[in-house]
Amino acid sequence: MRVPFIKMHGLGNDFIMLDARVDAVPSIDKQIASALADRNTGIGCDQLILLEKSQLADFKMRIYNSDGGEVEACGNASRAVALLHGSAASVETNGGLITVTPTDNGARVDMGVPSFDWQSIPLEYAMDTANLPLSWEELTNPIAVNVGNPHIIFFVDDSETIGLDRLGPLIENDPLFPEGINVNVADVRNGAINLRVWERGVGLTKACGTGACATAVAAIKGGLVTSPVKVHLPGGTLDIQWADGQPIIMEGPATESFRGTFEWDDFA
Repeated sequence: MRVPFIKMHGLGNDFIMLDARVDAVPSIDKQIASALADRNTGIGCDQLILLEKSQLADFKMRIYNSDGGEVEACGNASRAVALLHGSAASVETNGGLITVTPTDNGARVDMGVPSFDWQSIPLEYAMDTANLPLSWEELTNPIAVNVGNPHIIFFVDDSETIGLDRLGPLIENDPLFPEGINVNVADVRNGAINLRVWERGVGLTKACGTGACATAVAAIKGGLVTSPVKVHLPGGTLDIQWADGQPIIMEGPATESFRGTFEWDDFA
């Protein structure tokens, strides 16, 4: 059967969107998600997004990384979903309920309240997530936070000098993180954050919305910046607003690239 798809991106973090609210989509597994995501033999993407009907919200968003693994949240995809849906909506994700609202320049997303509890990250054992006594070469004393998915944040003098393509997979797959972790390296300049992210199950990406949220929360909580704060990523800039005990508000662009169809059996 031929299945329609929509290719979208948020600051270069790109997605294959499958809308099962409109058209029937066969069951997705790790093999077909990774095959579709392959940039040489598939359509190519960082994440495959499946929209489904929901009994808890206006609809559900399921997220598959390019390695085929299903994950809990994706901030950039949330903005793309807002643009695709065309109006404000509540969205069920595996990381919890969020709300999305299209804006003139993209979308505004209520990402929910972050968690700093070690069990919700999760970590293998109890630690102070605001100052983890850990190091991987020059990366030391990170902060851990869950914003729907797990993140570890390192504040450094210059994020561009860090070999994240080498250190990222080492940290992502450390036994301390039983479900893996997204790795963020950031520096603060002139009240704004410069950020690079190694995404769990994807690798280096041009932008990571949840990474921007997690890093902004860590920086605000640590007194390094004030809210709202601009987070500069290789693909562009996001605006993040947060206060202790409140939900994270993310604003930024999203873009539809093109539409097409594919033969399901070619990838199953």
